[in-house]
Amino acid sequence: MQFYVILACYCVLIVAASLTGGLLPWLIKLTHRRMQLMMSFVGGLMLGVALLHLLPHAVAKGVSLDMAAWWTLGGLLAMFLLIRVFHVHAHEHGEGAEGDHKHHGHDHGHKRCDHEHDHDHRHAHPPALTTEKSFSWVGLAFGLALHTIIDGLALGAAVAAEAGEAGHGHGWALYGVGAFLAVALHKPLDALSITSLMAAGGWSKRAALFANIAFALMCPLGAIGFVFGLGKLAGGPQDLVIGCSLAFAAGVFLCISLADLLPEVTFHSHDQFWLTAALFLGVALAIGIGFFEHKHVHGGQEQHPHEHTD
Repeated sequence: MQFYVILACYCVLIVAASLTGGLLPWLIKLTHRRMQLMMSFVGGLMLGVALLHLLPHAVAKGVSLDMAAWWTLGGLLAMFLLIRVFHVHAHEHGEGAEGDHKHHGHDHGHKRCDHEHDHDHRHAHPPALTTEKSFSWVGLAFGLALHTIIDGLALGAAVAAEAGEAGHGHGWALYGVGAFLAVALHKPLDALSITSLMAAGGWSKRAALFANIAFALMCPLGAIGFVFGLGKLAGGPQDLVIGCSLAFAAGVFLCISLADLLPEVTFHSHDQFWLTAALFLGVALAIGIGFFEHKHVHGGQEQHPHEHTD
């Protein structure tokens, strides 16, 4: 019962975060610097969660290291292809960045950053950009919907894995909190990408809200799909599915971090110290979550000392 309650709470919070992110263009004026700092922080968090949480839990479920590596590689390549086919560089928002969605390279990053605080540059975007973007959000939304369903599967696998490892513990524990934070902090960026492109294409706020709601529900659908699919299995096969799913999710998180988020901030000449600090802060949070898990989750390697003392 605790597993279902925690997963349901996570899904509700992720939906709320996604909806909030999609509404940001109408709520506050975003700045390029704030977006870059958030992306650097979330990139570091997802990197840490993938390597320090998802992969170790996959091995703890009985998956061999070789098999975990194969599934991680599969998740990384699958997400890379998804980004390559559907995902434009849609995380560039804020002052000085709205007109850069159609650019895919980073060799122009210094030009963007040199005038990030200059409000007069906002009118310099070519009129044709709006026409080009009027339906560009459709492909982005489809790709991000698949991306989000995979995130939901990853969340369900992480919570199921930690709940199983803590089966002999007492009291309540926040299973899968690392995966939850990584997904919850990343979803607003994705939702913002969709609604920003819709706003640039001249779509109404009501249409953007509808698309935002539909997108926000994708993660719970993925988590529910994983839970119902897992419920049909029992014993060893269930642990194998969870372990392989966690390894696959680790590859997905690695790709999002290293191929989607961090390249956006790596080559910028501005705020190098703060962007780097945000990255390490995200990794530090992932490490801190590990200490929290060691206190509440009695699984994996922590079981062995108790087994020898009995």
